[in-house]
Amino acid sequence: MGLLSVAIWLPILVGGVLLALGRDEYAGTVRWIALLGAIASCLVTIPLVTGFDVASAAMQFQEKLPWIDRFKVFYHLGVDGIAVWFIPLTAFITVIVVISAWQVITKRVNQYMGAFLILSGLMVGVFSALDGLLFYVFFEATLIPMYLIIGMWGGSRRVYAAFKFFLYTLLGSLLMLVALLYLYFKSGGSFSILDWHKLPLPLSAQSLLFFAFFAAFSVKVPMWPVHTWLPDAHVEAPTGGSVVLAAIMLKLGAYGFLRFSLPIAPDASREWAWLIIALSLIAVIYIGLVALVQQDMKKLVAYSSIAHMGFVTLGFFIFSELGVSGGIVQMVSHGFISGAMFLCIGVLYDRMHSREIADYGGVVNTMPKFAAFAVFFAMANSGLPGTSGFVGEWMVILGTVKANFWLAALAATALIFGAAYNLWMVKRVYFGEVANAHVKALADIDGREFLMLALLAAAVLWMGVYPKPFTDVMHVSVTQLLQHVAQSKLN
Repeated sequence: MGLLSVAIWLPILVGGVLLALGRDEYAGTVRWIALLGAIASCLVTIPLVTGFDVASAAMQFQEKLPWIDRFKVFYHLGVDGIAVWFIPLTAFITVIVVISAWQVITKRVNQYMGAFLILSGLMVGVFSALDGLLFYVFFEATLIPMYLIIGMWGGSRRVYAAFKFFLYTLLGSLLMLVALLYLYFKSGGSFSILDWHKLPLPLSAQSLLFFAFFAAFSVKVPMWPVHTWLPDAHVEAPTGGSVVLAAIMLKLGAYGFLRFSLPIAPDASREWAWLIIALSLIAVIYIGLVALVQQDMKKLVAYSSIAHMGFVTLGFFIFSELGVSGGIVQMVSHGFISGAMFLCIGVLYDRMHSREIADYGGVVNTMPKFAAFAVFFAMANSGLPGTSGFVGEWMVILGTVKANFWLAALAATALIFGAAYNLWMVKRVYFGEVANAHVKALADIDGREFLMLALLAAAVLWMGVYPKPFTDVMHVSVTQLLQHVAQSKLN
């Protein structure tokens, strides 16, 4: 077993052990096993980044073993510069989620912690799978733990939200399965994603494949107009569920565009880029306006996630290195920032059991340490220079300017709307006089909450001040991907 296998199966194994422990009288032991398992899983991913050869566009840390011999299906893993940062991000967010649930989750603790650790391993599998069928198995398997997390520990409408999440994402993926089977037969019986990248396909076939992949990945991102499941899922999910959903699971769809749509159907990607750009701009502008009128803090952050992911898909389909790299940077940054925003809402909800903005006011007077973190993350979510939220958006806008000034001007309105809805929420919730007796009675964050928010704040600042380690790793792989798309266009 190589590093990637350990990164996948270690958290799944620990999660399985936790499920076997059963009763809530073992909750203390369960929490410590979950934390140690999550930390160990995170430490395993560090050599993937430190040992990565930034000068090579080839797949690294590869593992290939026979899986289903009859159909030439392999357990084939590997990462390039596009995928490698998402694996430590996934493991890091899992550590944060375990810490966040330490005192909050008191019933079925083993199932809660086990579900997140298993989910973590499955998501790492998505980012590292190089066999089409293996990718599909990991991609679909992630639905099961998240469905249970929303359905078992969610709010009053948790069953509705869980079913909606499951059905939307499952139905979109069925068309992708048809596309994978077509590619299998077209390639002479190979499920290798790297072999599929070399297939000479006519534009008509590429277009059908493009829309099959689009059906699966656009729902996952999610893009407008198939985004309606996300606010419901976020509002009903427990805090940890919202954090993982926003920080990692939305990235699975965007990653799929880079691994499947662009390299397998490059001509169709060029042909239909206008559609993706249009839908991305609608997400950036219209969903930004929708976020502006939300009264529920979780819904506001959920809609802001859709708007920020619009930047990602816009960057991918302007076919410039700045745009694609900016989109990937935005994905990693959004993982830190959106996770932190939902954790901040969770801190307030644990104390007052309300997410309504109108129920708060003057929180800074009673929770000064917490308010400092919350305002910082809101500024990062607005794209403040010096934070990670600025870097990806700036790169995408700059890349879009080179492609088309007016598209960039429309995309840049997101910075205005982002500042508007974030500052509006900050003003109403954190500043001003203490609004009521409930706010007056609030206690500031404890050491556990300070630790999880401080870790995320450090990540946001590090990436904002010094993004070079992130951009250096992805540079060669992004360049090769764009050359592949351009050469196909010329042919």
